[in-house]
Amino acid sequence: MAGPRVRHRDPLEETLTALDHAVASGRVRYVGVSNFSAWQTARAATWQAAFPGRAPVVATQMEYSLLERGVEREVVPAAGTLGLGLLPWSPLGRGVLTGKYRHGRPADSRAASPHFEPFVAPYLEPRCSSIVEAVVTAAGGLGVSPMEVALTWVRDRPGVVAPILGARTVGQLLGALSVEEMELPAEITQALDDVSAIPVGYPERDGSSQ
Repeated sequence: MAGPRVRHRDPLEETLTALDHAVASGRVRYVGVSNFSAWQTARAATWQAAFPGRAPVVATQMEYSLLERGVEREVVPAAGTLGLGLLPWSPLGRGVLTGKYRHGRPADSRAASPHFEPFVAPYLEPRCSSIVEAVVTAAGGLGVSPMEVALTWVRDRPGVVAPILGARTVGQLLGALSVEEMELPAEITQALDDVSAIPVGYPERDGSSQ
């Protein structure tokens, strides 16, 4: 699947035409978008659907995890309405949901790297720590790893097709693949929903004051 990361100065129609060519020439089979806002996603999907013969947009790739649920405000509803599958990237909250940063920054971790530290740092603040602790508690009660709990949670969110795994080792990959048959009890899912809930207001919330 091909998916564009369009800069604001790039004409969207030009980018989508290139993707049409990629599908028509057999280079890719499906077209998706990545890191688009809801309105950009809707614009791309409806543009492609408006002209016969164009490759339909079938998926959107967005950061989504217990530590980053912003896509639930508008992107998830838009994707559902448009019939797009959601492919979450960084489903483990940039590695933080594994619990490895609970007591410091391991020397071999991204947070210990000057290059990657800014990528991880936003998820090392107190609110995120409370979510990580909830995941660790749930994992302990179920006899599984925090990684398995976090991956299962995002896998089962509405509209999600498959989380994108960023495993660096065979062990990490095997651990991530082990969640295929795993299910979280409803009460644990609800507890994780509650502790990681994001504020949603006008205009996303139904029944907002007028």
